[in-house]
Amino acid sequence: MTPVEGGEGRGLAVEAVFREERGRLLASLVHRYRDLDLAEDVTSDAVEAALVHWPVDGVPANPGAWLLTTARRKAVDRLRRDRTYADRLAVLGVDRDRTDPAPAFTGTELPDERLQLFFTCAHPALPEEDRVALTLRCLAGLSTPEVARAFLVPTATMAQRIVRAKKKIRVARIPFRAPRPEELPARLPGVLQAVYSIFTEGYAATTGPQLQRIDLAEEAIRLARILYRLLPDEQEVAGLLALMLLVHARNHSRIDADGAMVLLADQDRSRWDAELIDEGRTLVVRALSGRPAGPYGVQAAIAAVHDEASSAARTDWPQIVALYDVLMSIAPSAVVAVNRAVAVAMRDGPATGIALLDALGDDPLLRGYRPYHAARAELLERAGRDEEAAEAYRRTLDLAGTAPERRHARDRLDAISARRSRTTGR
Repeated sequence: MTPVEGGEGRGLAVEAVFREERGRLLASLVHRYRDLDLAEDVTSDAVEAALVHWPVDGVPANPGAWLLTTARRKAVDRLRRDRTYADRLAVLGVDRDRTDPAPAFTGTELPDERLQLFFTCAHPALPEEDRVALTLRCLAGLSTPEVARAFLVPTATMAQRIVRAKKKIRVARIPFRAPRPEELPARLPGVLQAVYSIFTEGYAATTGPQLQRIDLAEEAIRLARILYRLLPDEQEVAGLLALMLLVHARNHSRIDADGAMVLLADQDRSRWDAELIDEGRTLVVRALSGRPAGPYGVQAAIAAVHDEASSAARTDWPQIVALYDVLMSIAPSAVVAVNRAVAVAMRDGPATGIALLDALGDDPLLRGYRPYHAARAELLERAGRDEEAAEAYRRTLDLAGTAPERRHARDRLDAISARRSRTTGR
C-alpha cells in the first residue's frame, strides 16, 4: 500500500485513481456479466469500499486490480442474495462467478475493455441524445444528476433517458464488443460524434450564465485521449483529438476580465495554450497522413491554421477557404457553409461573405441557428450596413442561450445606435 497524503492532497490522489480506473473497471465488469446495471452497482460498491479503506490503509499498488477483485466479490454476494437476478444472468450464459466462491483478480494489469463500452454506449440503435448521456454516465463516470446538470435538464428526465438506453441495450441484446475491422468505418463515426457532442456543449454551452463549460470540454478531451490510446491507427480519432485540443487551447481568451465574450479576431493570442497547440498540430499531421482525410482531420487542420497565426490579419485565409472547400466536398452541411462564407469574407471582403450567407438564408436549419445570424450581423456591420446589422443583432439576441452571448449582442446594438446618433445628430 502507498500511504496517501492528508487533506486536499489525499482527496486529489483518490479522485485521480477513480477517474482513471472507474471506466476500465466498469467496462471489465460489463464484459464479464453482460449487464450494465449490475456492473454499475458493484462498481459503485467497490468505489465506496475504497473510500473506506484507502484513506486508512493507503492506495494499493494496483488500485485497478483491488477494485476489480472487490467488485467481483460484491457481485457474487448480490447474485447469491438475488436468485431471480442470478437466474436471468445465467440465461445469458454468465453465471461463472456465482459458482466461484472466491473470485479474485490476480493479474498485474486490469484488462482494458473500454473500447467495447464506447461502442455499446454509442450504438446506432440508440438515439443520439441517449448515446451522449450513456457515454458521460458510463465512461466519464458522471452521476445521473451530474449528467442532467451538464445538459440542463431535470435529474428525473436524465434518469429516464439513461434507463431507457439501458433497457434498449438489454432488450435488443446489443452486443458488448468492439466492431470487427470491416464494421469499424460504419460504427466509429457514432462514437466520435458522441464524444464531440460532449465537447461542443462544453465549448459553446446551449444555455446558462457561462459561454463555455470547461469541465465538459476537458472530459471530452479525456475520453478522446482514451480512444486514441485504444485506436492509435484510426486517423479520425487523431483528427477529433487534435480538433478539440486546438480549439480548447483558446478557452482562456474567449472571455475577458469583465465576463464579456471576445471574438476570435480580438483574442489575446499570448494566452492561448502553446502545449495544447503543439500536441494538436502533431496529431493533425497524423490525421492527414495515409488515407484521405476525414471531416475531423480537416476541421483540425483549419483550427491549426488559426492557431498558427500571430493575428487575425496574418491568418492564412486562402488556405482556410481551401480547407473548407475540402470539408464541403466530404461532409457538406449548412453549418460548414456558414463557416466557409465567413472565411471567404475574411479573404475577399464582407460583401462577398454577406452574399454567400444570404444565399443560405432559406435553409430551415439556419433560421434558428444563432452563429449564422451573428456572423451575418458582424459582416453587415463591417460593410457599413448598420440598419441591417442591427436587425441581425436583434435576431441574434433572440436566439442567444447564454448570458455572454446576450451581452455581446446588446453591446453591438448599443454601439450601432450610438454611431447612428452621432451621424444623424439625434
